[in-house]
Amino acid sequence: MQTLIRINLLDWREARREQRKKQFLTALGVAALGALGLVALGVFAYNSAIDSQQARNRFLQAEIAEIDKQIAEIEALEQTRDNLITRMRIIEELQQSRSQIVHYFDQIVETLPEGVYLTSLKQNGKTTTVNGIAESNGRVSAYMVNLDASAWFDDPRLVVIKGTSGGSQRAAEFTLNFRTVNPQKPDDEGGQSEAEAP
Repeated sequence: MQTLIRINLLDWREARREQRKKQFLTALGVAALGALGLVALGVFAYNSAIDSQQARNRFLQAEIAEIDKQIAEIEALEQTRDNLITRMRIIEELQQSRSQIVHYFDQIVETLPEGVYLTSLKQNGKTTTVNGIAESNGRVSAYMVNLDASAWFDDPRLVVIKGTSGGSQRAAEFTLNFRTVNPQKPDDEGGQSEAEAP
């Protein structure tokens, strides 16, 4: 029998080149798939991080809105407290002014000497202006001395005095100012405070 001899007529280098080319293309395909997988994984991780951050932002915005609401409630409570404190102060001042009004009018009567008659009394702040008629100028001076000696009045000043004659009697019309003080409040502005008159 004859043995067949096989002769490879193909160039072995060409076959090897083709094989390497196939291996290279396969490796390139695997690398491209790997790169695509990494890109997809990166995009997924990025999207997940964005979603997570957006969820955190929503949570923070909700917390900020709640805190803003609480701050508004606190400000409303502080305003209510300030209003209550103001009302309490007004009530305290009214309670104190009750006795001051009594003292004020009591001292008006006590300081008035005989022969002096008041025709009007006007109070503006701490200053009281009185108009009156006196039997003589000396009676007006006595009235001013009495006002100055009172613990509730201070600094009497004669604004105007003019003599009038009605028949056989002479009289003096006068206007004078004096300040109202409160001896019960020595810590108030030099120990002085107004006694309010209606």
